[in-house]
Amino acid sequence: MTQALTEETATPAKEPKQDLSHDWIVAAEIHIDPRTAKRAFLRHSYIIPKGKRIHALEVYCKNCRRPYDDVADKVCSAKVNNEHLIGGDQSVRAKRKIPTPPPGARPAAAPAIDRRGSDRPYRL
Repeated sequence: MTQALTEETATPAKEPKQDLSHDWIVAAEIHIDPRTAKRAFLRHSYIIPKGKRIHALEVYCKNCRRPYDDVADKVCSAKVNNEHLIGGDQSVRAKRKIPTPPPGARPAAAPAIDRRGSDRPYRL
């Protein structure tokens, strides 16, 4: 029985290779009439008629939101980690500066916030 356990643990499971390629999408511009525009707005979709030409405004990666020209030959940074979306490595970034109040300034008392939505006390 111990021999069977050692044979199973001796062969590690191979992890599937992570796909780091980009997922390209196109920002498009389609001219439609006002009636179709209203319908597309209400339904949040639009079916393109066959043979209609679509003008591509920009080609970019759906995940990392970077243009094709800049990252076509690189791996998708969003699939590696999301540091590009938060401004890079946060341990290296400069900390936020807290503004200092002007000399002689005093904090003002704020009005009480009614969290129940009415000025009356809650009654059963």
